[in-house]
Amino acid sequence: MKNLANKLVKKLAQKKLKISFVESCTGGMLSSTITSVSGSSKVFNLGIITYSNKAKMDILKIPKKIIHKYGAVSNECCFSMVKNLSKISKANISVSITGIAGPNGGTKLKPVGLVYIGIKKGNKIIVQKNLFRNKNRILIQRATTIKVLKSVLALK
Repeated sequence: MKNLANKLVKKLAQKKLKISFVESCTGGMLSSTITSVSGSSKVFNLGIITYSNKAKMDILKIPKKIIHKYGAVSNECCFSMVKNLSKISKANISVSITGIAGPNGGTKLKPVGLVYIGIKKGNKIIVQKNLFRNKNRILIQRATTIKVLKSVLALK
C-alpha cells in the first residue's frame, strides 16, 4: 500500500494535480495512507469522513431522497458524494468511498464487502462497484484503499 501511495504522490506532484477524498467505510484509511508519504502536502487537498447518513446529507448535501430510495451504499449515493466533494474541495481529482466493511450490516442485496468507489477527474465521473470476497473488516478497508490507489494511478 505504501509503495502505491508513494507512486501516486509522486505522479500527482509531477503533474501538479491536487486530490481530495470523502470516505465512509474506510474511515480515513485512504487519507492516512496518502498523508504517510513525505511530500503529500503538495498534492493532498482535503479528506472528509462522512460515516453517518446525516453527515452525508449535512456536509456533502446528498439529497435525503437518494439515501432513502437507494441507500448510502449505492451507485447513486457514491456518485453524489464524489460530485459534491469536487464542488467543496476544488481538487483536480476527487474520490468517494461508500460500502459495507462488515463483519455485520450486510444483506442479500448488499453483502459485506460491497463497496462503491467514485472518481471524478475534470468533468468525468466513474463509479466502480466492487465486491470484496474477504469478510474481514480491516482487509475490506485495505482492499478498497489499494483499489483506489491503483485506479487513480491508472487515470490518464
